Amino acid sequence: MSVRTLPLLFLNLGGEMLYILDQRLRAQNIPGDKARRDEWTEVDRKRVLNDIISTMFNRKFMEELFKPQELYSKKALRTVYDRLAHASIMRLNQASMDKLYDLMTMALKYQVLLCPRPKDVLLVTFNHLDAIKGFIQESPALLHLVDETFRQLLDIYGGLPAGEFHLIRQTLLTFFQDLHIRVSVFLKDRVQNSNGRFVLPVSGPVPWGTEVPGLIRTFNTKGEEVKRVEFQHGGNYVAAPKEGSFELYGDRVLKLGTNMYSVNRLVETHMSEPSKNLASQTQQSIAPNPLAKEELNFLARLMGGMEIKKPSGPEPGFRLNLFTTDEEEEQAALSRPEELSYEIVNIQATQDQQRNKELARIMGEFEITEQPRWSASKGDDLLAMMDEL
Repeated sequence: MSVRTLPLLFLNLGGEMLYILDQRLRAQNIPGDKARRDEWTEVDRKRVLNDIISTMFNRKFMEELFKPQELYSKKALRTVYDRLAHASIMRLNQASMDKLYDLMTMALKYQVLLCPRPKDVLLVTFNHLDAIKGFIQESPALLHLVDETFRQLLDIYGGLPAGEFHLIRQTLLTFFQDLHIRVSVFLKDRVQNSNGRFVLPVSGPVPWGTEVPGLIRTFNTKGEEVKRVEFQHGGNYVAAPKEGSFELYGDRVLKLGTNMYSVNRLVETHMSEPSKNLASQTQQSIAPNPLAKEELNFLARLMGGMEIKKPSGPEPGFRLNLFTTDEEEEQAALSRPEELSYEIVNIQATQDQQRNKELARIMGEFEITEQPRWSASKGDDLLAMMDEL
């Protein structure tokens, strides 16, 4: 297992989360002059994305994230994204949060599976960051934070050998191994079967630096070619036109990791039968385990003691429904297998201050205060944000 996998996993899943939220917020968008207080507007959409991105790319947060460390369980990482999704005026109930996380994980699993080369996982990450920058064009400060993360990725991953990227890809695929959730976009595009498993293509460009299959060459001990044999490979492959750019700005060539929701279409998720029958395997990754305490300490360090407060008062935070109707959302919550429902872990990091001086120092840097930004408006119920954000 690679200790360099966590930043790539977090950034790519975070990018997918932003794609989905942006699409749903646009779908529920109401013109500002016609919107009631409990309806989404374009201003609210931008505000939600800016709040989440500012939390996601916070410098202290990135420092902890980029430290070499092993991946933690799905349940632990799910807790991070629950906190992240609620770092704004937006509120998701359990069923919508489950659906959001399902879409995020299945999209990234598909992208990792289809990467032509293990190193192309980095290009997938750059595609996500390029798109995130598109959400915050009007915020130079946030653009600077994302560019800093770009440079960190280049510094850390730019010089890694091919073997390390193989290990990173294998670690990611192991993380996604037992997830077989059907997604309507993939089913309609015929890249996913009805059992939730993906269809790997037998056509298209081959990895950069390799040749189209169909020819076997034999060499003698002197390195001279002595024989050629052609064979039918059964696919429709072509040579890669060029290598994607690993620079801060450039043509990535690879389309994996770009926003598949940019075309307005409804996205649904369904639990496949094999997934329901994998309770024993899935339980292993989401149930409490001997590393639970270590995972909670990791999350406390990662989130810097950030606390999610329930909205109160007559005007709670806006609720976003990822389903077509409230009835569908309620039905999804009832029908979801219990072993695949994630109960969010609340972290009270202050209990460990005496035993963990480093954690206490980080918490001190992330002092939480109430910030009433927009009085007498939806912003009154924003989460308590960190001073730096």
